[in-house]
Amino acid sequence: MSQATYTVQGMTCGHCVSSVTEEVGQITGVSSVDVDLTTGKVTVTSDEDLDIDDVRAAVTEAGYQLAS
Repeated sequence: MSQATYTVQGMTCGHCVSSVTEEVGQITGVSSVDVDLTTGKVTVTSDEDLDIDDVRAAVTEAGYQLAS
């Protein structure tokens, strides 16, 4: 198991959280996604380390930006 935390910019509501959770959750190997709207932190648990580009693409698909 691997766990990583990312910061997502632009989330303002529960719908934002749902969108990010759904898109990141579709990455192969992801077992859970926990989004904290207040801090913008997204903690992802997966079977192995994730490629940052896959996470960035999922966040972008949801309509937000991964902080650099």
